[in-house]
Amino acid sequence: MINELIFMNGYAGYVLSAFSFTLLSFLGLYLVIKIQFVREQNKFITKFGSLNAEQANSAKSQRINKEILANSTNN
Repeated sequence: MINELIFMNGYAGYVLSAFSFTLLSFLGLYLVIKIQFVREQNKFITKFGSLNAEQANSAKSQRINKEILANSTNN
């Protein structure tokens, strides 16, 4: 019974390699997106992290920034 499950009637090599490829692809995609997100977050912090109150209020009043802030608080 266990051997039948492990060997899958001769298709185990195909099934396990396809599963491994998919799992590694998803892992790679996750890591690439995570690295890009951290880079963009660091860019944002260096650009807007040192704003004084007047500059921050000016940035909040711009339409595109309002959309970005609204979307980030909903998630």
